[in-house]
Amino acid sequence: MTIAHPARILVIFGTRPEAIKLFPVIAALRADPRLEPVVCVSAQHRGMLDQVLEIAGIVPDHDLNLMQPGQSLDGLTAALLTGLGAVMDTVRPARVIVQGDTATAMAGALAAYYRKLPVDHVEAGLRSGDIQHPWPEEVNRKIIGTMASLHFAPTATAAAALHRENVDPARVHVTGNTVIDALHWVTARIAAEPGLVAGLAALEQRFAGKRIIGVTSHRRENFGGGLEAIARAVRRIAARDDVALIFPVHPNPNVRAVMDGALAGLDNVALVEPLDYPHFARLLGLAEIMLTDSGGVQEEAPALGKPVLVMRETTERPEGVAAGTARLVGTDEDRIVTELFTLLDDKAAYEAMARAHNPFGDGQSSARIVELIANEVGQQA
Repeated sequence: MTIAHPARILVIFGTRPEAIKLFPVIAALRADPRLEPVVCVSAQHRGMLDQVLEIAGIVPDHDLNLMQPGQSLDGLTAALLTGLGAVMDTVRPARVIVQGDTATAMAGALAAYYRKLPVDHVEAGLRSGDIQHPWPEEVNRKIIGTMASLHFAPTATAAAALHRENVDPARVHVTGNTVIDALHWVTARIAAEPGLVAGLAALEQRFAGKRIIGVTSHRRENFGGGLEAIARAVRRIAARDDVALIFPVHPNPNVRAVMDGALAGLDNVALVEPLDYPHFARLLGLAEIMLTDSGGVQEEAPALGKPVLVMRETTERPEGVAAGTARLVGTDEDRIVTELFTLLDDKAAYEAMARAHNPFGDGQSSARIVELIANEVGQQA
């Protein structure tokens, strides 16, 4: 059916991971004459979000600029719900897109539901089975899942989780994860414009001949004892003279105070400011192993053949563990060190993870998602 006017699609996000996973979707929406994307950012994370917007060439149509130091989750959620609701009343979209599991995504879905607007959930169906890990993301996902119209599951495992929750199978579509689309795009940009990652040149020179370990750690459920154990493990790993660790430290003071206190001044540990997206992609390329509690890294690193040790007790991305690209090591100091040393010292163990098939996508997820949305709009016209 021909649509006389493009359907207005409101795309909502607020953090760097959401921006990374949605900019390929926005590009695909812009390329489809049946659809008109309107971009709203909450700026739940300001600086880290803006880095992605700049590299992706996205200027938001609406910017709530809600980031406040030390704000509570309930205060943030209240501001999101009213702010996003006001945007919806102004834009009057045909559909709303949210991504993943943030407070922005959950509040955006709820505000849309209050207005009886259909919600399309990118990266639907991720479940750890434990509402405390990851916290509060596990509950955010489940809330969005009860309201979504279209569920774009990245894998068959995620789709099966939705089926178990009695979501109509006709509304669940396995699309792959858009983070792989984004990684392919930025890798090509770096190849064409090496200057985009010039900021790591000094570290590459400083650590020439070392085996690079990339580290990220910022999960709320690890605050306190978990982060302290991770810091001790990193310090023990750094005692090896054949390795170097590059650690972009999250700006949250709960993270920074622990890591600076334990790791500052070590010769082969670089505590750096959060990296923009091209530089982080470059770090993935340089690293031999990624040591992380991040969700996205579990998806990105395997696309480049890099084993991932996940410093969490559970993961909502069990596909990587099942495929052999990732391994859960928790926050036990001894286990982190033992598992990482095994990968460094046992070539067969390393190759088994590095060569495992990446289960998270083929780089065409955004095109699938946009076609499904356009078909839905066409059927409703």
